[in-house]
Amino acid sequence: MPPLRIKRYLITGLLTFIPLWVTWLVFKFVLGMLAGIGAPLVAALVGTLSFVAPNAAATLSNGWLTSIVALLITLAALYLIGWLTNRVIGRRLLDAFDGLLARIPVVQTIYGGTKKLMAVLQQKPSGMQRVVLVDFPRRGMKVVGFVTRVMVEEGTGQEMAAVYIPTTPNPTGGYLEIVPVNELTPTDWTMDQAMAFIISGGAVAPDTLPSTPTLPHRAPSPTDEQPENHA
Repeated sequence: MPPLRIKRYLITGLLTFIPLWVTWLVFKFVLGMLAGIGAPLVAALVGTLSFVAPNAAATLSNGWLTSIVALLITLAALYLIGWLTNRVIGRRLLDAFDGLLARIPVVQTIYGGTKKLMAVLQQKPSGMQRVVLVDFPRRGMKVVGFVTRVMVEEGTGQEMAAVYIPTTPNPTGGYLEIVPVNELTPTDWTMDQAMAFIISGGAVAPDTLPSTPTLPHRAPSPTDEQPENHA
């Protein structure tokens, strides 16, 4: 077989494999995280079964079976939480739980901040788009960001936006920047489109990007340094 054909087949195979590999990495991360949540319950179940049904406990102790059972328990618990949250009694229980956590200083800060972020990302902000493009890490380079809040700067009255910039391919980590609103590039992307763009490393993206807004030129102030006049 000619070397050129071998090279072409290898490149084609690599390009075919990479999307499957990235998909596997993302699913492995998500499923591993969910299985990790249910792992303590499975360990407690195995400990209980070891007294009444040692054979069943030994079977359940297998690594892959433990992960599957832990994942199923976590998914069932999430479904139950979602079902309860949509019921009156569930909302009351959740409010009581929130009130309990609000009395613990450090926990309240983490839990309350995360809960507010999730609530903000589920709602479209008034007056501007949620998904924007931001100059990061320098002007001329763009990243996708999510506007979480708009504030007013004291003294100047300028509108400033708090923008969360997630990382690729794991969007659970990222950066928080405070950017003037007039320096943001609004998009018509939905949250799903933006998340697909981030997780896929830009492979899943619209064919066009919104144009960058032209920043107004600042008029020179009297305090600006004046060039020396050499007679």
